[in-house]
Amino acid sequence: MNTFKSIFEQYNWDDIQSRIYQTTSKDVERTLAKTKYNLDDFLILISPVAQNYLEQMAQKCHEITKKRFGKTIQMYAPLYLSNECQNICTYCGFSLDNKIKRKTLTDSEIKLEVEALKNTGFDHVLLVTGEANYTVNINYFLNAINLIRKEFSIISVEVQPLYTEDYERLHDAGVYSVLVYQETYHQEVYKKYHTKGKKSNFDYRLETPDRIGTAGIHKIGLGVLLGLEDWRTDSFFNALHLDYLQKKYWQTKYSVSFPRLRPAEGIIEPNFIMDDKDLTQLICAYRLWNEDLEISISTRENEKFRNNIIPIGVTSMSAGSKTNPGGYVVDPQSLEQFEISDERSAEEISKIIKNKGYEPVWKDWDKSFA
Repeated sequence: MNTFKSIFEQYNWDDIQSRIYQTTSKDVERTLAKTKYNLDDFLILISPVAQNYLEQMAQKCHEITKKRFGKTIQMYAPLYLSNECQNICTYCGFSLDNKIKRKTLTDSEIKLEVEALKNTGFDHVLLVTGEANYTVNINYFLNAINLIRKEFSIISVEVQPLYTEDYERLHDAGVYSVLVYQETYHQEVYKKYHTKGKKSNFDYRLETPDRIGTAGIHKIGLGVLLGLEDWRTDSFFNALHLDYLQKKYWQTKYSVSFPRLRPAEGIIEPNFIMDDKDLTQLICAYRLWNEDLEISISTRENEKFRNNIIPIGVTSMSAGSKTNPGGYVVDPQSLEQFEISDERSAEEISKIIKNKGYEPVWKDWDKSFA
């Protein structure tokens, strides 16, 4: 089966980076005069010089998002099931070489966490684990999904890459979307960040969205870990990946997330600093390039940024998040994967969204008609 790897190998990191940084003001002005955008336009819109046109980009994004998605923000919450992990990754609090207390939720503990989320109004849950294939595996996932299926309209997962047949089993169990991040598309340095474990296999991870698409999962979420390498170049390759997937698995929906490196136990400092203005530019570039792409912002981001980004291009937000297994009620002191920045409750975030003239949506009605 042909995969994204065959497309990826046609591009060179240094060449793309050079094109991005050689973009001129005339290139940006010519691009912004268009009504439809391609990948070459996306490259121009993420260039340093394009930041001088951010206000114009943001205004266009607002109108496009309002036309395509209305004035709504989908609400979701992560539910961390385990911090066990067999990988050594230099940027993650769950890394195998971190001497921390490991915890995997039992059935009764999962039910307690679910009850806490339901009491705050959530109907869309994102199940998250470390990558521990021997303990937190497909059978564990299926059991957890079976326990909670009746409680949520939407169940998404962010776990280790799986085989196609495992994704088919998740699909049959009721999983709506799968999120998987390449972390960085800079293949030459990928091993530096992922020194041990299955995650160190760059190609296997790169081809994971193909396996998800083949299994017929309704939505696939992509992203890069912003801060590992040059965010502009990494984001171009992420868009290239999305472009390929949308053409090949055209019945599937797609989303993009923007995890920026945040403090956590035992992690490296970001190699590339990405400030709020940079992230706003990137969100605008994605929206202009792809009107149908869902754009998600997590509680990694600070309160001010999350408040101000609502009208521009975002379609979903998490709120009141805990990034540790049992973090809602079972074991609030267990180690977090990363520190959150926006610690406001779901109720507070809901009020902010309403004050911006938008409607927080707790149930994805689209699934009912899918």
